[in-house]
Amino acid sequence: MLKYLKSGYAILLCTIISISPFNVAIAQNFETTVDSLLSTVVHDKTGPGMALLVAKNGIPIYQKAFGKTNIEVDADIGINSVFQIGSMTKQFTAIAIMMLEEQGRLNVNDPISRYLPDYPVGNKITIHHLLTHTAGIKDFTTMKSIDRIARSDLSPKELINFFKNEPVDFAPGDKFEYNNSGYVILGYLIEQISGETYESFVQRNIFNKAKMYDSRYASDRKIVMNRASGYDKKETGYVNKTSISFAIPFSAGSLMSTTADLLKWQNALNQNLFVKAGTMKKVTSQYKLNNGTLLTYGYGWHLKNINGISTREHGGSIFGFKSMAVYIPSRDIYVVGLSNCSCNSPTQVTREIAALALQRLR
Repeated sequence: MLKYLKSGYAILLCTIISISPFNVAIAQNFETTVDSLLSTVVHDKTGPGMALLVAKNGIPIYQKAFGKTNIEVDADIGINSVFQIGSMTKQFTAIAIMMLEEQGRLNVNDPISRYLPDYPVGNKITIHHLLTHTAGIKDFTTMKSIDRIARSDLSPKELINFFKNEPVDFAPGDKFEYNNSGYVILGYLIEQISGETYESFVQRNIFNKAKMYDSRYASDRKIVMNRASGYDKKETGYVNKTSISFAIPFSAGSLMSTTADLLKWQNALNQNLFVKAGTMKKVTSQYKLNNGTLLTYGYGWHLKNINGISTREHGGSIFGFKSMAVYIPSRDIYVVGLSNCSCNSPTQVTREIAALALQRLR
């Protein structure tokens, strides 16, 4: 079932560009095309689905939800449904680190041995390496023994101890290799330097500040209003997601949010609500490997392009959920898709809709 932000969706778009029958037609055509694209991903109205938002100049112009938020009770996904966002969490972790740098409490060029003196080769690994996935440390999510701790409520230090003695995959700065362990260490640093939990720091300094009232650190125990249930799809049909402790993905993937709150996040970044413009430039800059090769990842964002136009992107995948967001800074276009099934990835369709928005939205 479709859920509209407002019944007057086309009128909302007209306020962004100009009021004319021609622009109403553009709005209706854009909506119809996006609906068609999403139907190729979410085609089972009785199963889990997806929420998607498109914004131009910080204002939603398309916001709908498809499918079921809970199959057992036959409840529809709504535009205010709360999803686990997986690795999109890394954006928040990166900004939290940069907030601490602006306060003079750390420097991205600090070796992690300054905060983790017992970490092997910690004197050669910097915070910058962790932020850019160039540290070379073992990604704990690829370790065969991870099943042993998946449901354990480990402290951040205990989680780091789980992987810290694994052999490094390459020397710091030699390669880019996406890595969850590095962002777990960043969460630990946030706690050590700020004196509060990662959950508390993000809630107080980011969610509350941006009025992201439907966003939070994930929990399967606490009551979360409008929570979307997560699903996997097997040969026999849909099943509930695998249960894990959120202490394991931690600062690499344990946050929850809505499409509307994620737009607040993007708008707040644009308004320099958390860090200064100069710091955001550091976050979104392309850095180089030791051999001079230019990276396509900044601090918490993939730096890509659509049809030659620069984008900032990140997706997420965690048991039962997938997420994807694309921001086009030169046109102030933001597209975010959140799915409550590992069977429905929003990655490709979100990029396709962003490309469509580039063509249609002026």
